[in-house]
Amino acid sequence: MAIVSMQTLPPELVDVQAEMEALATSYGLDYFPTVFEMVDVEQLSAVAAYGGFPTRYPHWRFGMEYQRLLKGYSYGLQKIYELVINNNPCYAYLLNSNAFTDQKMVIAHVYGHCDFFKCNYWFSQTNRKMVDEMANHGNRIRRYMDRFGFEEVENFIDVCLSIEDLIDIHSPFIKRFEPRNRYDFDADEASQANIRPGKLPAKGYMDRYINPRQNEISEPTVSQSEQRYPAEPVRDVMLFLLEHAPLTAWQMDVLAIIRDEAYYFAPQGQTKIMNEGWATFWHSTMMTRHGLISGGDVVSYADHTSGTLASSPTRLNPYKLGVELFRDIEDRWNRGCFGRDYEQCDDLVAKQRWNTDAGLGREKIFEVRKIHNDLTFIDEFLTLDFCRRNKLFSFGYNQDTGYYEIESRQFEQVKQQLLFSLTNMGRPIIKVRDGNFRNRGELFLEHHFNGPELKINYAQDTLRNLYKLWRRPVHIETVLDGKLTTMSFDGTEHHTAQASDELDLD
Repeated sequence: MAIVSMQTLPPELVDVQAEMEALATSYGLDYFPTVFEMVDVEQLSAVAAYGGFPTRYPHWRFGMEYQRLLKGYSYGLQKIYELVINNNPCYAYLLNSNAFTDQKMVIAHVYGHCDFFKCNYWFSQTNRKMVDEMANHGNRIRRYMDRFGFEEVENFIDVCLSIEDLIDIHSPFIKRFEPRNRYDFDADEASQANIRPGKLPAKGYMDRYINPRQNEISEPTVSQSEQRYPAEPVRDVMLFLLEHAPLTAWQMDVLAIIRDEAYYFAPQGQTKIMNEGWATFWHSTMMTRHGLISGGDVVSYADHTSGTLASSPTRLNPYKLGVELFRDIEDRWNRGCFGRDYEQCDDLVAKQRWNTDAGLGREKIFEVRKIHNDLTFIDEFLTLDFCRRNKLFSFGYNQDTGYYEIESRQFEQVKQQLLFSLTNMGRPIIKVRDGNFRNRGELFLEHHFNGPELKINYAQDTLRNLYKLWRRPVHIETVLDGKLTTMSFDGTEHHTAQASDELDLD
């Protein structure tokens, strides 16, 4: 799936970019230098299939996604207007078949994204040179494919991708252990001061190769509880496998690549509603308040905007929810609808007419953009009045009728379900409890069943792939039908053991 050379912007769009940059700066947006390139629909579909990057490592899923996107466009089912990458500089791709008004709207939208990438705290630990890093990842994996065989490496990538959600999304901001630089040789030399007899001196990252376990002298037998590792449950399952699974050097590198990319994309999953809402807020602000839409283009602009913000009874529209929440926050803080006096007011009419001319709306939304992610954004600013105005309901799938139906109109249930779906990006929370389960070297995982539920078929496939990495039986503890259940895979077949007593999950 090759990418042909891309086009630079035509002169009229260069002028539009300069105009939008000036407007964005005047509003206080802060962004990395932004490079726009024109692409056709095939090129844009290819970039989108690669996750927004011009090149990635070879894998069948990218080709499959490319075909899906291209067919969706050909059949009129979907259209990608732009793509922008969290990088310094930011790279954005414009579809060359867009109308001129659409291009202006998209450029304004891109500057909203660029500001969010640079200023939102949850992106602060991401690699800002990821375009180069992705190309490097691709070259390394291609070399492994040339050396060990395309199918062998691709099958191993399949296994790694099946566990790419098993990371600790908060670890970039929490110091859970003392990090060590693999090139800190002084620390390595210090660590060799107390070498056990029969063990050769080695740099930390080479120790597993110079001193294989079978060559170490035997040590006094300890109890199973003393042998248990990790001492505390580890949420970053991929890191645990990197450190302890019996992998070859090239397999460790491939797994590390998949893990690095998973951490790069994690903030985008954590801020989907905010990011799209913020970009939509600013493109609509710049397009409608500065005469950038000519009389003949109003209908086209309104049509495309309404399509972007359209609501669906079966799925959440992050553009719609995000932009409406930002508008609501700006309005409330402009009118002073916050604080103890406002919260303690019991007069509904007085609260509706409340206006202290505080004028703090713009300042507040910039503060929100800086520190929140989707989970805290919804938790803090989704109010009862907002739910009523926007007719937010709690939906669920009715297996008897085969349709999604309204489950609840109660604000608490609506908000709880939304927060629940955003916890850990909607993925199950899984930790490594024991890497030496039953003192047999088996891997035991635990599922936090207060978070998103496990899908049985997915869990079984993931256990099968974990076995390929760990090469010993793998177990996971979860809750099924109100009972504590352990699912296992021993390399041949799956087993399920269920506790006799039901759990009280309320």
